[in-house]
This record gives sequence, structure tokens and C-alpha cells, in this order.
Amino acid sequence: MGHNHEHSHDGHHHHNHTVHAEDVNMAFVIGIILNFSFVIIEVIVGIAIHSLSLLSDAGHNLADVGMLALSLLAFRMMKIKSNERYTYGYKKTSVFVALLNSVILLISIGAIVYEAFHRLFTPEPLPGKTIAIVAGIGILVNGLSAMLFMKGKDKDLNVKSAYIHLLSDALVSLGIVIGGIIIIYTQWYILDSILSLIIAGVILISTWNLLRDSLRLTLDAVPTGMSIEKIRNAALKINGVKDLHHIHVWAISTTENALTAHLVLPLGLTSVEEQTIKHNLKHELEHNNIHHITLESEHENEPCEEEKC
Repeated sequence: MGHNHEHSHDGHHHHNHTVHAEDVNMAFVIGIILNFSFVIIEVIVGIAIHSLSLLSDAGHNLADVGMLALSLLAFRMMKIKSNERYTYGYKKTSVFVALLNSVILLISIGAIVYEAFHRLFTPEPLPGKTIAIVAGIGILVNGLSAMLFMKGKDKDLNVKSAYIHLLSDALVSLGIVIGGIIIIYTQWYILDSILSLIIAGVILISTWNLLRDSLRLTLDAVPTGMSIEKIRNAALKINGVKDLHHIHVWAISTTENALTAHLVLPLGLTSVEEQTIKHNLKHELEHNNIHHITLESEHENEPCEEEKC
């Protein structure tokens, strides 16, 4: 039985699945600078006026800066060529970073909730106007930063997580602006702590999904939106493919996926016909966002070497 292992080259096949590296690189850099400057403003003002909602938002925004920096690092790591030890290069760092981001955010939620409960029972007077102005700047900073990631958000988990975080931050800032205005007119200072608890809830929801997705990819689960059944059906539509089994699909990075499978072909094919079928199959799989493909071919009615067949 002819073992025919082969690998699709990922240079010229990528269609439109890749993210424009320069754009994303620049988006991360601008996002980091904007957000970090804003964190400094929030911390200084938050400490000066004792506003927990500003400080918890600063924590939230600092987590974003960390997330953007880690994502930028992962993005750079994805460009490093593979070597003897790391045969896929360092692409998987992008998955690990997404996981790390979510863990860091969960820790920051804990800190916010602890402090907010403490303050619920001892609210202190706060200048609502200052809170509203600073948070207003936050809407601009986060809104602008989110726009930078709008294009690439459906193609990469890290870009998507950046987009979601920044957008949820803009909403959080809006909430704080409204809170500040209410405090000006009602002196209802307890609202500051209530807002910081709501912020914690917002972070928790967005983090939970990121944690789930990145954990799945870390464990080499089939990436979201794909199914073995769907891949097999796509393969069976191709002329000459009798069956595709032993299918394994996993994520190499947050944007690239790999597949290994046994391909069953009709008896009596010439090697040119066999290559054509494989080429068509690979083309079809690339449309399903699978770029690194390794196939082992078998022929009908031949016993398969692995017991599971």
C-alpha cells in the first residue's frame, strides 16, 4: 500500500483568510499608546478624587493594554519561521496568549469586586463632574481603538478579543459618564461602587467566552465553526474521493488550522489523476479555512492499517 504523505504549501494558497499584518501591527501599537495614556490619566484622577469606578476602569483598561501588548507579541511570534524543534514555528503562542489574557482579566475582576463591596457600606463624597469628564475621554479612546480592529476581527481570535474588549470598554465608560452626571445632581455616591460591580460583570461575560475559546484551542479541539462531519461531506463532493476518515483537525494559531486524514481513492488511478483529486480536495479544504493539510492515501477494498477504520 502506497503511503503518500504530503503537505500543502501555505505560501500562495491563502485566498482571503489572512489578516493584513501591517494594519494589525499598527492597530495594536496605536491601541497600546492610546490606552496606556488614558490609564495614567484615570489612575491620577481616580486616586486624587477617591473614585472607585474610575480606578476599576483604569484596571480594566490596563488589562486591555496588557492584552494588546501580549497579542502584538503573539502576532509577531506567528511570523517566526518553523525550525527543527518547533515544527509549526511559534504560532501557538497566539492561543496561549488569548488564554493568559482571560486569566489576567479574571484576576482583575476579583480585585474590583472585593473593593466595591468594601465601599458599598462606606460611600464617600465624590465630584461627579470630574468622573464624567474623564470617562468621556474613555469613550473616545476606546471607541477609536476599537475601530482600528474592526476589519480583522472575524479572521483572528486575538484581534476579535481586542475588538470586543475595547468596545465593551467604550460602553463601560459611557456608564460611568452617566453615573457621574447622576452624582452631580443627586449626590448618590454609592453609585460609584455599584458601577464598578457592573464593570466587573461586563468584563466577566466577555472574558468567559475568550477563556472558553482559547482553552478549547489549547486542548487541540476542533476550532469553532468547523465540524468533522462538514469536512467529510465537503470532501465526498469531490469527484474521485471515495471516503475521508481518521480526520484530525486542530488549530496551529488563532488564525490557522491543520488537518491530517486518510483519503480513500478508487483502484486503478494514474498518479496524475491521484494528484488532481488531492489538489481539488486541498483547494476545497482551504475554502473551509484549513491551510496545513497532510493526507495518506489508500485504495478501495484494501485493509486499512489502523484498527479503527
